[in-house]
Amino acid sequence: MIAGLGPYPVTRESGVPSLGLVPRHWQVRRLRTAVEMRVSNVDKHAHEGGLPVRLCNYVDVYKNDRIHSTMPFMRATATRDELTRFGISDGDVLITKDSESWDDIGVPALVVDSADDLVCGYHLAMLRPSAGLLSGAYLFRLIQSTGVAHQLHVNANGVTRYGLTHSGIKSVWLPIAPRDEQDLIVRFLDHADVRIRRYIRAKQRLIELLEEQQQAIIHRAVTRGLDSNAPLKPSGVDWLGDVPDHWRGGRLKAICSMKSGAAITTAAIEPSGDYPVYGGNGIRGYSTRYTHTGEFALVGRQGALCGNVHIVRGSFWASEHAVVVTPRSGYDLEWLGALLRVMNLNQYSLAAAQPGLAVERIRELRVAVPNILEQQAIVRHVDRQTAPMTDAAERARKEIELLHEYRTRLIADIVTGKLDVREAAAALPNEPNVVAEMDEFGLVDGADYLNVDEASA
Repeated sequence: MIAGLGPYPVTRESGVPSLGLVPRHWQVRRLRTAVEMRVSNVDKHAHEGGLPVRLCNYVDVYKNDRIHSTMPFMRATATRDELTRFGISDGDVLITKDSESWDDIGVPALVVDSADDLVCGYHLAMLRPSAGLLSGAYLFRLIQSTGVAHQLHVNANGVTRYGLTHSGIKSVWLPIAPRDEQDLIVRFLDHADVRIRRYIRAKQRLIELLEEQQQAIIHRAVTRGLDSNAPLKPSGVDWLGDVPDHWRGGRLKAICSMKSGAAITTAAIEPSGDYPVYGGNGIRGYSTRYTHTGEFALVGRQGALCGNVHIVRGSFWASEHAVVVTPRSGYDLEWLGALLRVMNLNQYSLAAAQPGLAVERIRELRVAVPNILEQQAIVRHVDRQTAPMTDAAERARKEIELLHEYRTRLIADIVTGKLDVREAAAALPNEPNVVAEMDEFGLVDGADYLNVDEASA
């Protein structure tokens, strides 16, 4: 796809360290001279007498590359002046201007299909390119690039919460190609982007299939044991079905103790430190204090991944979003973790808007238990059978990470003029559905498998 691409024949210094050399015929301009900027103050509350509107919020921008009028926006109200001032139009670029993390600042989304009642919400800045100078699609790609994103990150102020001022946004330098060249650059990047997303989607699907295989192996071993000829008996539990006749039944509280983690403030969590802080979905950061020492299973208590299970050893802090599970004497920790996984504890969560596990409820769930030797044999069997799938999934995750790095570098090199794509873009076949295909993919960031944030690339 990029074979044969080379640099522009004549370049010059941009004068901006994060941009480096740019083609000589390109302009380098402050954002304030190329874009009309408006920072919204329209919040999510409905006010009496206000006009009904749909609000494009921070999350809509953060999670979507492109904004469409058919998306499920929040309902709110705005004054007539706010609707006029902050109503979004096709070709606008919206960026996040406030966040708890500096690298979530300046995440862009391109408005490709607006509506009369669609308004830019709070914590966002609306950028409207100057007609004839800059296209919205090219501005969107510019802000995605590391050379421009770096300037926004550096300009963000704050300690525990970061934000961009008006001047912090307006002072950013943009490398601006001639208008017809912008269209070629956008065409090439759209063509490349949709193919990269296809590769990522294929790798994500592979990981899903491998995890399904692993789960099937674990479920079979934990609920039926390793002897396929063992006589069975009804367990009396719907999700278990029949179990080996020699297994004994009981409640979960008989084989382990459970208690909720302790509250910890965001200010007490650091990016590094002596002891990891675990929430429901894994490590949240580090602390100078700890609440537990030993070997435990942690179960996510709240949120979208309610019921997920981590095995943790050592000293750590368990937050209130985790349930700390300790096996009693005679029970293997790894086997207990596998049992908790196949129980699908998320089905026992309470509350629809914010799912949560009630410890008192899951302690009473009925299970079937083999002896300790069989528990350990089950763990060894599962490890042997799932190891190849674990390795294959890890390779796929690494490939996804490399694809994201490649995509980030490609965008940066092209929109800052390090690669000349004019001839290659002009020779591309006409693909009228390429943008629609990217919209169908949505934000392909591998978030289910990686700690990678494509939107801040």
